[in-house]
Amino acid sequence: MRKTIIALTAASALALGACQSKEADQVEDTAEAQADAIDAQADAMPEGPAKEATEAKADAVEAAGEEKANAMDDNGEIAPSEVAPADPAKK
Repeated sequence: MRKTIIALTAASALALGACQSKEADQVEDTAEAQADAIDAQADAMPEGPAKEATEAKADAVEAAGEEKANAMDDNGEIAPSEVAPADPAKK
């Protein structure tokens, strides 16, 4: 289940990646790298509550990075997909 969620998140990130600024992409990439490192630590742990907590921390780090990147792009920037196309008939 976790791998499916990660795959869907990665696919979503790739689809939205073209809409983000370079700075937002860098923030998101950094958060993903940190989450991957934390997740690797969790993979090395025995099953139990500590492993689950570490996996949850990795998820939280990645989600926080995505939110921060989205907030960066929402402050003053409008993605082309959020702008209605010009209607030449209304001139």
